[in-house]
Amino acid sequence: MFSGCPNAAPAIALVKKIGQELAIEPDLRVVIDFDAARRSRFLGSPTIRVEGRDVEPGADERTGYSLSCRVYRTEAGLSGNPDRQWVRSAIEQARRR
Repeated sequence: MFSGCPNAAPAIALVKKIGQELAIEPDLRVVIDFDAARRSRFLGSPTIRVEGRDVEPGADERTGYSLSCRVYRTEAGLSGNPDRQWVRSAIEQARRR
């Protein structure tokens, strides 16, 4: 996430809620400039990763790193946050590895 992103607070709440449900403590980070965005493969705010993998299906193939707002294509339509099930599934898959 980056400072000023309107989707940051809902994304943080989503990650914290799922973390609480699954008894894990999320590691939240803020990206402060374009160089940091490029180094961290930041696809826009909010970007949510589990063990380094983006929760959005197919996103790991993308390379459009930027310090901007991100839009997700979910089953419910366009959203400023990823689908809740993507986040939960990514955590559950990581636990099985």
